[in-house]
Amino acid sequence: MARPLDTSTPLGREADAFLEALSRTASPATVDAYRRDLAALLDFLDRHDIGDPAALDAALLRRFLGGERSRGLAPRSLARRRAALSRFAEHLMACGYMDHNPVSLVRTPRVPRDLPRPVDVDALARFLDTPHDGSPLACRDQAMLELFYSSGLRLAELAALDLDDIHARRVRVLGKGGKPRQVPVGRRADQALTDWLSLRGALAADGEPALFVGARGNRLGHRAIQQRMRQLALTRGLAEHLHPHRLRHSFASHLLESSQDLRAVQELLGHANLSTTQVYTRLDWQHLAAGYDAAHPRARRRRDSDDT
Repeated sequence: MARPLDTSTPLGREADAFLEALSRTASPATVDAYRRDLAALLDFLDRHDIGDPAALDAALLRRFLGGERSRGLAPRSLARRRAALSRFAEHLMACGYMDHNPVSLVRTPRVPRDLPRPVDVDALARFLDTPHDGSPLACRDQAMLELFYSSGLRLAELAALDLDDIHARRVRVLGKGGKPRQVPVGRRADQALTDWLSLRGALAADGEPALFVGARGNRLGHRAIQQRMRQLALTRGLAEHLHPHRLRHSFASHLLESSQDLRAVQELLGHANLSTTQVYTRLDWQHLAAGYDAAHPRARRRRDSDDT
C-alpha cells in the first residue's frame, strides 16, 4: 500500500480528493500506483516550496519528469507518471484551478512494446495435467491455474471473484475501469472449479464471499496468488518463470493461433482498444515466419559445407 499523501497544502488536498474519486472506478492497484506518482510530485513541489495548483505548468512538469528520469526511472514508469499527472490535471481543470491540461505539452521516452512470451502449449499442458494430492489447497491452486488459462483473467480479476460470479460454464469479472464482462470457462477449468467448491467449505470463514480463500479462510491476496504460482512452477518442473500475466498471454496467443479471430480475443481479454490486442498478431507472425524459414526451399539456410 502506498504511503498517505501530505494534505497540508491545497495541492495535497486536491490530490487526495482526486484519488478518492478515482478509487470508485479504478482498480486498487491503479489507485496505489497513482498515489505513489502524486506523492513523488508533491515531494518535488515541497522541495521547491510550491503548493498552489495554479503553479503547475508544462515547464515545471518537464523539470519533475526530467528529474525522475535522471534518477533512473524506467520509461514505462515515466509513462505511468505522466498518465497520473494528466488525470490529476483534468481534475484540477474541473475544479477551476487551470483552463488547460499542461501535461499535453510534456513528452516522455517511448515505451518499448515488448512482445508477450507465452508458455509453449505442450509444456503448459504437461504442467496443468500434473497430478496433485487432492487436498483443499491443491484443488484451489489447480482451479486458479485452470481459470487463468481457460478465461484469460488478469490477476486482479481472479482475486476479486466472488462465489456468485460463477455461473454455468461462464464467469463474470470486473475489468479495468470497473467494466464488467462475461467470459467462458473451459471444460477442464469447470471440473477444477467443481472440485474446489466441494472442498472450499473446509477453509472458508463463515460469510466469506470470495471464490478463492487462503488457509485462514479469507480472500486470497494478489501476492499470495503470485507466490503459489511460482512455487507450483518449481514443484511441477516447469522450466520457466510463471506468473498470472504469463498465463493470460498464453491464453490469448494460443487462442489466436487456433481461431484467427482477433475481435473475439479482444472481447475475451477485455481490451478497450483493438490495438492493444494486435500485439498478439505480431507474435503469431513470428510463429508463421519461423515455420516459413524452416520449410520453404528458398528460405532454408544452406549447410555450412555448402557455403564454402
